[in-house]
This record gives sequence, C-alpha cells and structure tokens, in this order.
Amino acid sequence: MESTNEELIRDIENLLNRYNGIKPTHIDPALLQFMDRLTLLSIIDSILRQQEKTNESNIEWLEQFKRF
Repeated sequence: MESTNEELIRDIENLLNRYNGIKPTHIDPALLQFMDRLTLLSIIDSILRQQEKTNESNIEWLEQFKRF
C-alpha cells in the first residue's frame, strides 16, 4: 500500500526529530501539498543519506580515541 502525502510528511518530521535534546520540527502540510510523491520520497532519501553520512563521520572521529 502506498503512503499518502500526509504520511510521507509525517515520516519527514519523524526523521528530523530523531535526535534527543533538539526542538521538535513541525511541518505545515499545506507547505508541502504542492509536492508530488516522488519529491517527498526524494526528501526522505536525502535525509536518510545525510544521517548515514553523519553517523559514519562520528564513528571515524570516535575511532581516534581507541586504545590499541
């Protein structure tokens, strides 16, 4: 079953709100209604890629403190 635009917008909000200690992000659905499904999915993909890249950078940074 395909997600509706509203569900995709909620997914985007949830991805942006994954981090503790930050002010929650709320997206007015009216702002994104003009976007089609592929555009919303592209936004989700972009957020996931950025988060993955950030996690990889954090791991590299933490590796320097390992004791051998």
